[in-house]
Amino acid sequence: MGKRLKSSRYITGFDGLRTLAVIGVILYHILPQSLPGGFLGVPIFFVVSGYLITDLLIQEKEERGFISIKDFYLRRFRRLYPALLTMVLVSSAYITLFQRNLLVNIRGIILSNVFYVYNWFQIKHHESYFAHFGGESPFTHLWSLSIEGQFYLLWPLLVILLLAFIKKKSMIALIIFLGAFISALEMALLYHGGDPSRLYYGTDTRMFAILIGAALAFVWPSTKLRPQVNTGHRRFLDGIGAFALAGIILSFIFASAQASGIYHMGMFFFSILSALLVAIVAHPGGDFNRLFTNPLFTWIGKRSYGIYLYQFPVMIFYESKVKVGNHPILNAVIEIALILVISELSYRYLERPLQFFDYRQTLSVIREAFRKDTMHMPRRYALSIAGLVVMVALIGALMQPKSNQMQANPVQATIAKNQAQTKKNNQTKAKPSKKVQANLEKQLIQKQINQAQNMSLTAVGDSVLVATSPSLQDIFPQMYVDAQVGRQVYMVPDVLKNLQAQGHLADTVLLVEGTNGAFNEEQLAQIMEVLGKRQVYWVNVHVPTKSWQNSVNKGIKEAGRKYPNIHVIDWYDYSNGHESWFYNDDVHPNKVGTDKFTNLVAQKILK
Repeated sequence: MGKRLKSSRYITGFDGLRTLAVIGVILYHILPQSLPGGFLGVPIFFVVSGYLITDLLIQEKEERGFISIKDFYLRRFRRLYPALLTMVLVSSAYITLFQRNLLVNIRGIILSNVFYVYNWFQIKHHESYFAHFGGESPFTHLWSLSIEGQFYLLWPLLVILLLAFIKKKSMIALIIFLGAFISALEMALLYHGGDPSRLYYGTDTRMFAILIGAALAFVWPSTKLRPQVNTGHRRFLDGIGAFALAGIILSFIFASAQASGIYHMGMFFFSILSALLVAIVAHPGGDFNRLFTNPLFTWIGKRSYGIYLYQFPVMIFYESKVKVGNHPILNAVIEIALILVISELSYRYLERPLQFFDYRQTLSVIREAFRKDTMHMPRRYALSIAGLVVMVALIGALMQPKSNQMQANPVQATIAKNQAQTKKNNQTKAKPSKKVQANLEKQLIQKQINQAQNMSLTAVGDSVLVATSPSLQDIFPQMYVDAQVGRQVYMVPDVLKNLQAQGHLADTVLLVEGTNGAFNEEQLAQIMEVLGKRQVYWVNVHVPTKSWQNSVNKGIKEAGRKYPNIHVIDWYDYSNGHESWFYNDDVHPNKVGTDKFTNLVAQKILK
């Protein structure tokens, strides 16, 4: 590796910016209802990376007369690769041993992360960033690291070409900014509602934040900013910084990943806001570098890569074993503590040592660790554990099941079977069998049965509705069901509009929604704008493995108070404590639970 540049300066306040970004991301993932705009922490990371990397490349060109691509790649490899590879392999080994329902495509997941193309793997396999339930992957968040990896691969070459053929740096900055604008415009043009995961994952539609940071580096070089400025200039810098910081915090609090404005240039303008804050923190003449420099921010900022890296595995593995829904705050604190501890261990014993390790000595270090008279017993244990982890991860990769083989999971098998049955029922409106009819007679009076047979009803929902819809259609043969695994409340208005356009939206509507995430008043208002005065029966949720359970149920209860035509069906209270009614996920009703669910819904609607 080349020597450190003489002219470069370490901007301590950038650790504070990383802290701001990682706090937003962590709270968004662990307690999404508490900070709905926290996902915007990622564009902050992107802008900082684009600025720092480009600034250093320009400094290297000016100081040495050339840019060493080899040294650049080695620096990035040493800093990022060991922790990423460790996280992927350890998580894969854990999945192989303890959570085999997540083994689908594990081989492709490992390889695509090794080569930094995981975001395109997610797009190819139609993985949703917003489907928060049902086999959620501990690798979901790694899309952003793949985008950064692709940037690191190509950007030094592009900077060399730009500096060689265009003399004016302001012109280079303008060209890069134009590229950022085109990337954001592509996102805006491709967004047509629904699940925006393709736009969220795509390098082409997310590169604008990194490019905005890169453009800034050409017009705001860190080593050429004057540390001494007059009082007026300092106040101006601080005012811009305060404006940008306030905008970022307000965006964290009020923005929504489901809002169309986010994809119609909203994220682009947020990235510009982030670039303003980056510029002000980078300037030594203002006060924001000092504001963002303190021991806590420095500690978190230096470990922010590890914190971001390990967050999802901790969350997914912890929440698969612990019912966090009843005590979301307590469990969030425990999860954050686990993430911080693991990140500290990674930073101290993995990231820092391997950042300066001479990889040419790898074989000699391994031989020394396993000599009989060695004094390096901790190193021997560490290498032995690492070898075991790699072996188990490779076994998982070799034994990975195909997607259709995972239907052995009873929940998935039930859902697959019911989706086909529901589609058939929607078309035929078949009468219930004699066996079902006899069962109905035990649960409902004849007047209710007659009413149900002729009742026009539309049901919209998520996987819980998929799991129970055939049973509901036995009671309500005129019921039209539109259910989808992973559906969230923000998607419901568009679903209702389509049903209305097709003539399938009845005067009575059953909503089975909220399993996959919380909702806000705006989304509720959009639903009710479509439904108008129709009678709406909304089944609340039993999802004890997720932090949003209580907030969703509170929201549904408040919706019932606000809108007289919304009637809440309290499935949570009715089923709480009856674990035998559910499959192992404790969310989807099994055969017994489906009967209970169906009976409760029927009694409420036919009341």
